Amino acid sequence: MDMLIFEVGLAIALITIVGLISAKLRFSVIPFYILIGMAVGPHAPHFWIIDLRFIESSAFIDFMGRLGILFLLFYLGLEFSVKRLMKSGKAILVGGSFYVAINFVSGLLLGWVMDLPLKETLVVCGIMTSSSTAIVAKVLVDLKRTANPETELIMGMIMFDDLFIAVHISILTGLVLSGATSLAGVLLISLTALLFIVVFLMIGRKIIRYIDIALNIQSSELFLLLVMTMLFLVAGFSETLHVAEAIGALMIGLVLGESRHVKRIEHHVLPFRDFFGAVFFFGFGLTIEPATLGGAVGMALLAVLLTIIGNGLAGAIAGRLSGISPRASLNVGFTLVARGEFSIIMANIGKAGGLMPAIQSFAVLYVLILAVLGPILAKESKSIYVWAGKSYARLKRDRSKEQA
Repeated sequence: MDMLIFEVGLAIALITIVGLISAKLRFSVIPFYILIGMAVGPHAPHFWIIDLRFIESSAFIDFMGRLGILFLLFYLGLEFSVKRLMKSGKAILVGGSFYVAINFVSGLLLGWVMDLPLKETLVVCGIMTSSSTAIVAKVLVDLKRTANPETELIMGMIMFDDLFIAVHISILTGLVLSGATSLAGVLLISLTALLFIVVFLMIGRKIIRYIDIALNIQSSELFLLLVMTMLFLVAGFSETLHVAEAIGALMIGLVLGESRHVKRIEHHVLPFRDFFGAVFFFGFGLTIEPATLGGAVGMALLAVLLTIIGNGLAGAIAGRLSGISPRASLNVGFTLVARGEFSIIMANIGKAGGLMPAIQSFAVLYVLILAVLGPILAKESKSIYVWAGKSYARLKRDRSKEQA
């Protein structure tokens, strides 16, 4: 009996239930989507027509997850503005550079300690450097910090990190997904991806006014169809050039982000991003066998420690450059700790490239821990700063007594 539609409905029902639980607990929903996916799958029981193994629908759910990646990157492009980043000031550019560099080096250090091959190490670097835009934005709203002086710095650094994500995904595409084995082959694919980005953005800036004319239509149906046409054709075309479809989605998002219709586009696309994005995280969880996670615990805990320390240092540097207080600087670093959607996308690239399965297990534990711990650290940053100040003063007094 064909149970595809019923299984998809069952998957959506599970996603909805955990979404409601997440909203009730006021926590990021991303870990809940992954956890419910891990709880079911091939190892799950089945009875009557309730088959939690999702055998018949797994390929379709995987395809919906691919759409989730497209909409996540497309929406990121819509919200990203190179012009706005350049106007944000030296502190954001330098602070963002330090943030990316410190977290990337942390990934290299972890790869070296765990003796990972080069490809796996670069995927880990991407996982550890990709802060969650969705979680960070939600934390700022929930904690009523949108008007705080450090919030502009936080969002600027997030934008800079998003720019890094675009470049790193293009490099990983050449290294992991192309199938190239020689250094020359990898460089050729990577340069193709970067050339595609540059040329597409240059052409996009020239034709955006014509796109605006084409989008100047009253019908919501035709407007949405035109936007979807551009998204899927560009994403599909980029794949024919051996450039990840996600890069194509990001590029058309960046071009349309300069359109005068951008708010209308965001309004129409947001439900698709949320729906297919939720299926993507659920589908990612389906591919994880919980019994295999134990081997990645040590690696994940070490990565969490490196991330918290690195983010604290990056926040301090960015805060000092922008002239905000040390307490606000700590808040910058801790608010950016959360990891989520883009770390999972990086892990998915590793999966598609046939890299070590342990990378996926590591990504799951790392994201789950920081998606929960990140908002807590951001909320308690003031208390942590006060505690650290008192501890430092006490240590200083004890040293003075010893010297006396």
